[in-house]
Amino acid sequence: MTLLNEINKRRTFAIISHPDAGKTTLTEKLLLFGQVIRSAGTVKGKKSGKYAASDWMEIEKKRGISVTSSVMSFPYNEFHINILDTPGHEDFSEDTYRTLTAVDSVVMIIDSVKGVEPQTIKLFKVCRMRGIPIFTFINKLDREGKEPLALLAEIEEVLGIESYPMNWPVGMGKRFLGLHDRYTNTFVKYNGNEEEEIIPLDQLNGTDISTHQTYLDTLNEIELLEEAGNSFDVNRVHKGELTPVFFGSALANFGVQTFFDSFLQFAVQPQPRKTNEGFVPPENEEFSGYIFKIQANMNPAHRDRIAFLRICSGTFQRGMTVNVSRTNKSIKLTQSQSFMAGDRETVDQAYPGDIIGIYDPNIYQIGDTLLEGKDAYYYNELPQFPPELFRKVRVKNVMKSKQFKKGIEQLVQEGAIQLFRQDSTNDIILGAVGQLQFEVLEYRLGAEYNVEIEFVSLGDRIPRWIQSEKFEKRVFDSRSLLVKDRNGQYAVLFENDFTYRYFRENNKDIELVDLLEANNYQSYPAAD
Repeated sequence: MTLLNEINKRRTFAIISHPDAGKTTLTEKLLLFGQVIRSAGTVKGKKSGKYAASDWMEIEKKRGISVTSSVMSFPYNEFHINILDTPGHEDFSEDTYRTLTAVDSVVMIIDSVKGVEPQTIKLFKVCRMRGIPIFTFINKLDREGKEPLALLAEIEEVLGIESYPMNWPVGMGKRFLGLHDRYTNTFVKYNGNEEEEIIPLDQLNGTDISTHQTYLDTLNEIELLEEAGNSFDVNRVHKGELTPVFFGSALANFGVQTFFDSFLQFAVQPQPRKTNEGFVPPENEEFSGYIFKIQANMNPAHRDRIAFLRICSGTFQRGMTVNVSRTNKSIKLTQSQSFMAGDRETVDQAYPGDIIGIYDPNIYQIGDTLLEGKDAYYYNELPQFPPELFRKVRVKNVMKSKQFKKGIEQLVQEGAIQLFRQDSTNDIILGAVGQLQFEVLEYRLGAEYNVEIEFVSLGDRIPRWIQSEKFEKRVFDSRSLLVKDRNGQYAVLFENDFTYRYFRENNKDIELVDLLEANNYQSYPAAD
């Protein structure tokens, strides 16, 4: 099998949505089609005892939420599928943003009852910025919701992308009869169960569907789409300018397989990736890839650290030696795994588009590029996000200080929590995008490291990094807290916008920058 054949088989995509739109439920149905699970769980499966395969962490099962991106790889027909199921909760958007750098396409789920929601808008903007092809699945058609034409208008007006409905719902909720498939010219009848009855449109005449008033009313909408709607153009889909829209119900498993088969047909195979020296095509014979996520304790019994690697070019072979661009050090990749959420198995070979896990002996960082050969390029850095909330943290039992230090160090390296130390006291300060990240950290320190902690809130703070090589520490106080990040870079946590502006006005010799504008800082300033 040639490298190009393997590349053409790969479909690597993320599923994004606002919380509770049905993202994890849809993922479970796709796993059913791949025959990797026998029955679908739910995110909130406490009563039934069944949990979603993509929610593998214990806290996800207890809280009924997805708090980390999951990777699931499996074969389906002639394709090899890599799904990344991302957290929907905005407190974990940083993990989601990084995950979106590792995919070639995105499936966007919209709740037909609620329409386009805030978190969907945020995630969509990231996809649009990166030019990722976006496929839309409008979910929960078995409930009463917004009119389909209104949903299309919302997608185009709120998200600013043109749409092309691949199928069209006939009724909804109790009046839901099925889907008029515009692409295959068939009617998919809804029977209230997971069995789909497919009827060619030219055979509908004389059936109970063709004479039903709901169907007759829907024909007017379909005629309107044909006359005034957008045309389907796969090139515009690949450019992220047009989103194919599918209607269905993930929970009822209706319209899902039709969507999946069409998605695989039109989604792109692994694409060239941008480096500091230009684009690297996936068919390049030399292996390359980058780390977009690090996860501690996927196997609690072994306290292991796994780095998630997106393969960008060449062929991965277990046991191969690669260079880490950041450090220019060589490492042999002997422990490599493929994933089904929390379950893993050894992988000996992998190709562009695949997501594999490699054992991290505490040498990798998020964003590291791994290369075969003598080239020293690197893939463009992953986005970094400044924290918004800050907490001082300490261990309740000083006898547990060693476990506390190890737990903080390992969990911080996953990227969801950022570590600072107060310059004057060396107290540990943690920063996060949302409150839920602190709750997850506290839970995991207890469950995985047997450590109890307590927080002291510093409230919302405005973090700015110091770029000046020299400065005087005496100008800082509790309202402008001087700290060091985990890389030794000085930063200031301002109490509010007024404090920030006042400080800048009175200390013009100190250069302050937003982390989003300073992803490539190299110098580490000294203080007088």
